Amino acid sequence: MALVFLHNPNCSTSRKGLELLREKGIEPEVRKYMNTSERLTETELRDIAGKLGTGPRGFLRDKDAKKFELSPDASDDEVFAAMFAEPRLIQRPILVNGDKAALGRPIENLLEIL
Repeated sequence: MALVFLHNPNCSTSRKGLELLREKGIEPEVRKYMNTSERLTETELRDIAGKLGTGPRGFLRDKDAKKFELSPDASDDEVFAAMFAEPRLIQRPILVNGDKAALGRPIENLLEIL
């Protein structure tokens, strides 16, 4: 099964996470979700939340939520919709391995689902 690395090349933590995997001899499929052609759908975001074992706030970038005026009282549906509309709201990196996912904060968390 392919490993999928949700990557933002402009993020130093995301770059370090990919580097860590490659140092371990792991070459995941890289999905640059900030690109319009690779953007995550709301269904995919919900699937990732399930694999992380959390709701959307578990991988929401809080500082960007404020910047994009996402209410602290927003429902899960509203958070998923906001993440779809503005991918900068998604915390990164995330590694997906089958029915599991890990948020790479710290990046060593990525190794836990291999």
